Amino acid sequence: MPLTDIEIAHSVRPKPITEIAAGLGIAENDLEPYGRYKAKIPLKYIDPEKINRSHLILVTAMTPTPAGEGKTTVSVGLNDGLNRIGKKAVVVLREPSLGPVFGIKGGAAGGGYAQVIPMEDINLHFTGDFSAVEKANNLLSALIDNHMHHGNSLGIDPRSVLWKRVIDMNDRSLRSVVVGLGGKANGMPREEGFHITAASEIMAILCLARDLADLKQRIANILVGFDFDGNPVFAKDLKAQDAMTILLKDAIKPNLVQSLEHNPAIIHGGPFANIAQGTNSIIATKTGLSLADYVVTEAGFGADLGAEKFFDIKAVYGDLRPEAVVLVATVRALKYHGEGEDLEAVRRGMDNLEKHIENIRKFGLEPVVAINKFSSDTREELDFVQRYLKERGVDSAVAEGWAKGGEGMTELAAKVVEKIRENGGKFRPLYDWDLPVMEKIDIIAKEIYGAARVVYTRKAQTAIRRFEQLGFGGLPVVMAKTQKSLSDNATLRGRPEGFTVNVREVEINTGAGFIIPILGKMMRMPGLPKVPASERMHIDADGRIDGLS
Repeated sequence: MPLTDIEIAHSVRPKPITEIAAGLGIAENDLEPYGRYKAKIPLKYIDPEKINRSHLILVTAMTPTPAGEGKTTVSVGLNDGLNRIGKKAVVVLREPSLGPVFGIKGGAAGGGYAQVIPMEDINLHFTGDFSAVEKANNLLSALIDNHMHHGNSLGIDPRSVLWKRVIDMNDRSLRSVVVGLGGKANGMPREEGFHITAASEIMAILCLARDLADLKQRIANILVGFDFDGNPVFAKDLKAQDAMTILLKDAIKPNLVQSLEHNPAIIHGGPFANIAQGTNSIIATKTGLSLADYVVTEAGFGADLGAEKFFDIKAVYGDLRPEAVVLVATVRALKYHGEGEDLEAVRRGMDNLEKHIENIRKFGLEPVVAINKFSSDTREELDFVQRYLKERGVDSAVAEGWAKGGEGMTELAAKVVEKIRENGGKFRPLYDWDLPVMEKIDIIAKEIYGAARVVYTRKAQTAIRRFEQLGFGGLPVVMAKTQKSLSDNATLRGRPEGFTVNVREVEINTGAGFIIPILGKMMRMPGLPKVPASERMHIDADGRIDGLS
């Protein structure tokens, strides 16, 4: 029986994190260790001149199956492969959320022989960054309710409060709640709700901030609601920004760990791509570019979500220039979108992959397709996919990082290095931020998703008008959309055409700096499945964990 991910992780003894740091040129005295195998890197290692000489590689994917297609596994394996062919490379990833860890997808530390370690620590509490985000978010919630309880001198209309509490767990029971019950001493009763921590604006701010001062300014600019006259109320009006930033003073620093092959990995921030921007922090990416010549990073879910937001938001805010894109595909996903199990289903499923290839080209980049190999894949299926892509002028490589680690990723690594020589300097965002909000939404829906039209509820139209009147119309757009389809309908597989995108409501994150159209039935607090992953987990008397994936 093959070893599980956690058994493979346990089979490799990590090197002391000081050794990994030394390989990147980080002095031991500068590290902030969290045990022997994890550490935080100070922000002073960000070097703008070195960033301009380094190469940024984005790993994204076709529309995934519910279990995901292995972007993190490919990212970690590609980093190992680049190091094997003599490149100084580092992988920069997001931190896992406990929601998926205990839900359907499991953790986000890679898989097989392409993992980052210590796997349990990374997938669980890690260095406490998610906890810090949660506490800073909920401090603002407490300050809002406390202000209204003690006289409400700002005149905050409790019906207008936009700010939600958060918790790092999938818990559908918390989507809509009432707070302040139990009498006058317990505050003002009002409707409230929870988002998952990964969807918190604080998480988005942490991942877009340039430094501690920028973090504080963005927190100050958070729109928390409106007063009784309809005027906006911000976090700075509650004098919340300093205390909230204090809670995040360590969380802003990126975390250093290692792969199974002892290559460096920087892990920081964790917004989801279906309900937030879906990429790790600008600080982490710039730290990687400052310390290595090649940086491999990933964006969540399919290229219609994480990659689009990486290109149109993170790259613009961070002044980043991606030079190569790896588009992960699997035979499993091709069959899923082809709605069958034979070679003809694989062919039908190629429609979905082709749409993502077209989308990447709209940003001026030419992707390399990584066919993430599963043990169930046949040679005939893999050959068919590669032949199909070659006939259409698309480079590809079979990615065998799960089974072989870096050894199984050297072909992909070499093709990515070659693609950088071809792609360098050609990246461009899809839209101009200064366009009207509805025009930006239309561009994404039609160009990236393939929609025929976009319709808005009256509530969504009213919100857009209000945000534009307040001067926020020039912000970019983070679409909240199902990851299961190119459309906003999770049941439409493959490459749907002629469909309508439905904008149900529109939220805004003025601190992070983007507008959030919520499409279809999307919500920012997931629920657990009927049989959650937590049921497979065990811990023995010595504290050894099994069943974590």
